Amino acid sequence: MSNELSYTIEEVSQLLKVSKLTLYDLVKKGEIPVFRVGRQMRIDAKDLDNYIKNNKTNQNTTFPPSVGDPHRNDTKDSHNIVISGQDLVLDILGKHIEKNSTYKPLRSFTGSLNSLISMYNGEGDIVSLHLFDGDTGEYNLPYIKKILVGYRFILINLLSRKAGFYVKKGNPLKLTSWTDLKRENLKIINREKGSGARILLDEQLRINEISSRNIQGYEHEETNHISVASAVSAGKVDVGVGIEKAAKIVSVDFVPLITEQYDLVILKTPETERLISTVKEILSSNQFQSEVNSFGDYDTSQTGKIIYETY
Repeated sequence: MSNELSYTIEEVSQLLKVSKLTLYDLVKKGEIPVFRVGRQMRIDAKDLDNYIKNNKTNQNTTFPPSVGDPHRNDTKDSHNIVISGQDLVLDILGKHIEKNSTYKPLRSFTGSLNSLISMYNGEGDIVSLHLFDGDTGEYNLPYIKKILVGYRFILINLLSRKAGFYVKKGNPLKLTSWTDLKRENLKIINREKGSGARILLDEQLRINEISSRNIQGYEHEETNHISVASAVSAGKVDVGVGIEKAAKIVSVDFVPLITEQYDLVILKTPETERLISTVKEILSSNQFQSEVNSFGDYDTSQTGKIIYETY
């Protein structure tokens, strides 16, 4: 591995066959050094080699405590936190957290469901969610109650935003509803399993009784909104599902179909009391909401509202 200069978090995740959030946890504890290129974290090949050598079983070294172990020692870099999700607003949140506290945010770009499952396994500090439940019409809470079993948590609204179809300029196929996905020869592009956009599509297919096997391109996955919108813009596909902001960035037309409730979940423990207080104060501040509103296409009328809290 040492013939490469450096790796992205995703590349190291694939090399070590572990989740990206596991790597963020190791970075958070200072066990693997990183450096930044813009918003991207990278790992030197030599640092990765050193980590592997230091943790081989035939050496007299101590393995790092398992992720999620309540007895682990987090004193080193104990103020680092991981925020998961892809929306640019999370970068604004991270900036405010770093400015107004001793926490140093690290960003994970893992999808909503996968991040929530990782939180159950002890990875991640702030998880952003936009998970639609077709049976109740609700966002997020039905999933959290099923996955974070046995945990105390707080669910706080970050913002609301429109989700729907990315279509070619002028919407030549006149796509206006989920049932239009029944059309023959319509080619789509999908998001990766575990992402909020993927779950939204799958739930809409289910409640509208549309078989994914009949949809051309359903198995073709991209890992972010921009890539999906770009595939539509380039004419590779007819339609994709995502949020309004990406449509304007890539310059494709957008067909709004649903208002997403985009929330943050944080586990409630004695160690997270200060973090929760910090996040609540930031979300309720005029400065944070003004910055978010300057982006356009976001609704902050409920930002900072406690959606649900266990006691």
